[in-house]
Amino acid sequence: MKHIAEPTVRRLTGYLRFLEAFDADGHETISSGELARAGGTTSAQVRKDLSFFGSFGKRGLGYGVKDLIASLREILGLDTRWPVVIVGAGKIGAALAQYRGFGTHGFDVVGIYDTDPARVGTHLSGVTVRADHDLEGDIAALAPRIAVLCVPGEAAQAALDRVVAAGIRAVLNFAPTSLVAPEGVTVRAVNMATELEVLAYALTNEARD
Repeated sequence: MKHIAEPTVRRLTGYLRFLEAFDADGHETISSGELARAGGTTSAQVRKDLSFFGSFGKRGLGYGVKDLIASLREILGLDTRWPVVIVGAGKIGAALAQYRGFGTHGFDVVGIYDTDPARVGTHLSGVTVRADHDLEGDIAALAPRIAVLCVPGEAAQAALDRVVAAGIRAVLNFAPTSLVAPEGVTVRAVNMATELEVLAYALTNEARD
């Protein structure tokens, strides 16, 4: 598949979320205008985004909701199951392990790991927290495709190095630090402090308007 810019991919995920809600409400068709309003963009942008992947919908009739959901799930790789391991079973790791949306969208938590003996052996949504030293062996046995790092900042680089050495090529990092990954490994960072700072900036500038 041709390379698609990240902003386009993000808009596609937004379209999918809205379409799923639209489908749950019993709607069978949707216009590019309705999708645009949901995604905070324009009808032309919706049509352009979808045109990268083929022809969808009919002029004057819009898009079939179920058909477009199926197409977007295939485009985004959500028509298959993605095994995930979570490294760190503290508050963030535990919350993620129990997030039902993972399973709904094709992500299966197959392993959870921690260094704290008090957490090892406990259960999170049916998955037993295992000792940190079991990580590499379990990756070899379970073949997860994605690792989620929920460890302290000072431990994050070492955790990344370990999962990459074990064969994982996609990592979601919740640790408050930047990580260095080798070529061919995709690391996405979720920094909640940064997001809050962006919101604070928006509110501050709104007050100044």
